[in-house]
Amino acid sequence: MEFETVIGLEIHAQLKTRSKIFCGCTTTFGNPPNTNTCPVCLGMPGVLPVLNRQVVEFAMKMALATSCEINPYNQFARKNYFYPDLPKGYQVSQFDLPIAKRGHVDIEVDGRVRRIGLTRIHMEEDAGKLIHDEVKPQSYVDLNRSGVPLIEIVSEPDIRSPEEAAAYLRKLHAILRYLDICDGNMQEGSFRCDANISLRPVGQDEFGTRTELKNMNSFRNVQRALEYEVRRQRDILLDGGRVVQETLLWDADRNVTNSMRGKEEAHDYRYFPDPDLVPVVIDQAWIDRVGKSMPELPDAKKQRFMATLQLSEEDSAILTSSRELADYFEAALALYPEARKLGNWIKTEMLRELKGEDGLDILAFPVSAANLAGLLAMIDQGTISGKIAKTVFDEMMQSGKDAQTIVREKNLVQMSDAGDLLRIVQQIVAENPQQAADFKGGKTKLMGFFVGQLMQKTKGKANPQMANELFMQELNR
Repeated sequence: MEFETVIGLEIHAQLKTRSKIFCGCTTTFGNPPNTNTCPVCLGMPGVLPVLNRQVVEFAMKMALATSCEINPYNQFARKNYFYPDLPKGYQVSQFDLPIAKRGHVDIEVDGRVRRIGLTRIHMEEDAGKLIHDEVKPQSYVDLNRSGVPLIEIVSEPDIRSPEEAAAYLRKLHAILRYLDICDGNMQEGSFRCDANISLRPVGQDEFGTRTELKNMNSFRNVQRALEYEVRRQRDILLDGGRVVQETLLWDADRNVTNSMRGKEEAHDYRYFPDPDLVPVVIDQAWIDRVGKSMPELPDAKKQRFMATLQLSEEDSAILTSSRELADYFEAALALYPEARKLGNWIKTEMLRELKGEDGLDILAFPVSAANLAGLLAMIDQGTISGKIAKTVFDEMMQSGKDAQTIVREKNLVQMSDAGDLLRIVQQIVAENPQQAADFKGGKTKLMGFFVGQLMQKTKGKANPQMANELFMQELNR
């Protein structure tokens, strides 16, 4: 029996506001436990919340970026449940009247574009954090995160494979970063994903029993966890068993899922409108003001790179994959307007370093956009060869110096004097009479041998184009 995978993702994105959603406490990550707190976010009796206006505007930006309808009237609700890191005994969220609904994003997997629907986007506050002692049977509560603003982005069950889920997750991550409303740090918990997954026989309309996956802190872990769950559910169904609806935790060390609890339904939370918060009313003028503040988003930037810079679709997709990389490319392009050459260097040399073992962050990349532009200009001017440029680039990575300084200090200026090069070319031809005769006899691939000899003698400084011309002249004499 063949099965179809059905996946829906719930993404929690922590918003980059300076203060929490209903109080003035800082949202700074990494402060000592329980220091980013006040009577409001601790849920003390008699306190009243005040909504942070920027949270609403950030949520509106994400709604506009994903083609959602913004509800002109939306409301906060209390989501009631007990957990030690939830001091009020309820979470302020949105239920039947969220800020936005019915949107979509387009993803591309294996050359095929698919549209994934968004059910809703809603605002809510985060809970605190439990830290479990690895030795003693006790846990600690840190409420610094309690009240930090979130938006939850809920997809339709339109995703059909773990690969599509990872692509969808990366797309939303990129949009949030482009909008500059979330830092997207999965390790710090500011971008979190829960996945609902079920299998059904191919051709069946009714959904199968779903499980919910939690504790996935990277794009790779999301895909791996979903791949494991597809295999697990498939084996159960093929053996004639029934999948149990439950919440599962992903164990990245063992590559397995473990049961956490039975899956709750909405009615278990006893939602009701929060009596301490008035409804949020959004008029068209407010939406228009927020819309005018929107930056160019990744899909639009990709299309512009293809249309105005004549870059390939693949190169444009790579260069717009993150806002920081696109900004770096455009800053360098302003100084070195050869888009294809610049894009190739970023793709090959720069991304190799960014994706290496050290996992460098582009914001901390030691070669500035201006210095990369200066390096490529020196190649075009004939000051250094492409081969020497890679050596210079490696030195720029280590020292942070500009190309001109490194070339001067290490005496790496390309040899372009025809007279000096001709004397070395004549010497090499004289030292290799058999190869010279073979070349004249039609073995033209030997040109690589001769140029290689020249590069050895000049320590890579010879102008390669001039070298080819001089060898052709000498060998065809």
